[in-house]
Amino acid sequence: MLDLDGFTKTRLYQSILAKTKPETELEVKLKLVSKCIDRGMSIQEIAEFLELDLETIRQYLQQKPE
Repeated sequence: MLDLDGFTKTRLYQSILAKTKPETELEVKLKLVSKCIDRGMSIQEIAEFLELDLETIRQYLQQKPE
């Protein structure tokens, strides 16, 4: 059987892992902002629902391509 324990501690493995990391919690929440807007939620409601600050949501909406 292969001993993967040693491999998982190598720089190569750590590099691959970093490049294929799952989305961060913030990235996931920001993806939901547009769906919430489409459902008619206000920015204040979205901030409370997703537990984000208003400024983060406003910046995201300004940077997001239409």
